[in-house]
Amino acid sequence: MVPTILITRPDPSGAAFADQVRRRFGNTVQIVLSPVLKIERCGSLPDLSRFRTLIFTSRHGVEAFAALSDRRDLPAYAVGDATARSARDAGMSVVACGGDAPSLVARILADEVQGPCLHIHGEHAAGNISGDLTLAGIETHEAILYRQVAVDLNDMAKAVLQRGTPVIVPLFSPRSARLFCQGLTARAPLWAVAISENARAEIPAGLVRDVVIARHPSAPAMLDAMQGPIDAAKRLEGGNAAK
Repeated sequence: MVPTILITRPDPSGAAFADQVRRRFGNTVQIVLSPVLKIERCGSLPDLSRFRTLIFTSRHGVEAFAALSDRRDLPAYAVGDATARSARDAGMSVVACGGDAPSLVARILADEVQGPCLHIHGEHAAGNISGDLTLAGIETHEAILYRQVAVDLNDMAKAVLQRGTPVIVPLFSPRSARLFCQGLTARAPLWAVAISENARAEIPAGLVRDVVIARHPSAPAMLDAMQGPIDAAKRLEGGNAAK
C-alpha cells in the first residue's frame, strides 16, 4: 500500500517541498499538490530611507520586497534558513534566526539592533513581531506586501481523501491547518504532520488518526516527522484501511 502525501502549501514553496519529499522517500509514496492558499502581491513599501534593518518572516515577503525595491544595502533578519536563503539569493546580507517568531525577536534583541526596523509580511502573520520589538525598545514598523488567499482543494486531492488508501498531510501553518480541516470529510485513513503546536491546535479531535509535531519549524524537520506516519500507514492492511 503506497500512502499519499497531500501537500497543501502554496507555491512555489509547495512544489519545492514536493521535490524534497521525492528525494527523501522516492517511490514509496505518491504526491498530490493542492494548495489551500495562493499568494497575491498587494500594498507598497514606505520610504526606506528612515529604516536601518529589514525583517522577513517568509520567502514571499523577500520576493515581494525584491520586486518593489532595488535596495540591497539594508541588513536583514530572517525567521529561518529558507527565508534567509531567499534573501541571500536576492543579494541581501541577512542573519538567519531560529525558525519561529520568538527566536527571531530574541536574536534581534540580543544583537541590540538599532531601529527603526521594517517587518515585511503578509496579511496573516503569526505573532506580533513589530509590537514585541517596539515594546522592548527597538522601534519597528510593518509593511504588508502580500495576501494569502484561501482556495479549495482540487479534484485530485478530494478524490484521494475519499479512497481507502492512507493520506498524510503536512501542515505548515495554523491557517493552513484550519483551512484544510474546515468542513472536511474523508474516508481515507488520515495522518497530519504539524509544523508547530499552534498548527496542531487547529486540527479537530477525531479528524485524523494521529498528529505528529515537527521538532523544529522547518522543512527538514517536517520531513523527519513524516517518517512515523508513513511507517504507520504502510502497516495498514489494504482491506482494513478505511476508517
